[in-house]
Amino acid sequence: MSYSLSLLDKSPIFEGETASAALKRTVALARKAEQWGFHRFWVAEHHDTLRVASSSPEVLIAFLLANTSRIRIGSGGVMLQHYSPYKVAENFNVLAALGSDRVDLGVGKAPGGLPFSTRALQGLLPRPEKQDFAAQLAQLNAFLDNTLPSAHPLTGVQATPRPTVSPQRFLLGASIDSAELAAAQGWDFVFASHLNGDEEVLRETLAAYREQTAGRAPLLALGVVAAETDAEAERLAGDLQHFKIHVRNGQSVTVGSLEQVDEYVRQAGVRDYHVENKVANVIRGSAEKVASELGRLHELYGIREFIIDTPINDAAQRLASIELLAQAQFAAAAA
Repeated sequence: MSYSLSLLDKSPIFEGETASAALKRTVALARKAEQWGFHRFWVAEHHDTLRVASSSPEVLIAFLLANTSRIRIGSGGVMLQHYSPYKVAENFNVLAALGSDRVDLGVGKAPGGLPFSTRALQGLLPRPEKQDFAAQLAQLNAFLDNTLPSAHPLTGVQATPRPTVSPQRFLLGASIDSAELAAAQGWDFVFASHLNGDEEVLRETLAAYREQTAGRAPLLALGVVAAETDAEAERLAGDLQHFKIHVRNGQSVTVGSLEQVDEYVRQAGVRDYHVENKVANVIRGSAEKVASELGRLHELYGIREFIIDTPINDAAQRLASIELLAQAQFAAAAA
């Protein structure tokens, strides 16, 4: 196998369980992932939902670092629009100082929640002076590298501590614009195909990133459901859908249900919008079939690493699916 496999975990809270149980399962999964041979283990950021426990990836990353020894640990990703780039740099410098060259800083542009949670994170009153995302990312880069320009009003301020090895940096996105921004800032790029499964968009986006980085290989995040048989994988995957809300003169937002569409529209107070129903892009089938499809994507697009999300709504079956994939992939590599 000439590519790596990594895991993305959202700490899902399944029916009848507590957030504590969900977070303990995330820790156990990170340990298993290390044992099985996965390269990275990332945790997501979601707000104002009773179904997900990972609202603060930085806190969770620190605990995961303390409970693993080799696997890289990181965010998939920090929703930078909500935060001071300086504070994000400080947080991840602390983690990198703790993590012995095992820390990844993945940054995303999405809100990670609905409009009210965005207002709660950013302050109730509008902030017209707030920088756009590209400016925030550039400032985060400067704080991480201690390279603020001399004319900057904050020149001289350092994001301490200064770790021996800085966190590895990734921009998560699903568009050519995101790929070009990652290239311009010198960041690794992760194409979120679980949010945008259009293979033509994937091809064009990866080509744009390679062209602007002298051939640097991107990563691909995607949904995977592996099982003993194709039929069982279809049953586990079910009818996975998501809904993209397009607001006139506003940012498009992806949500997971029609109820969330209604709630987004209510919270945002928008009237001029339309909703696009999308079938979730999930590779499903026997572990061998999934491994074959990953091989196809690797050969076709030069993917050096896959970030795997497993959207199964049952703890035991989800763990079994990940283990089957690990067995199929890493056994093939050993052979």
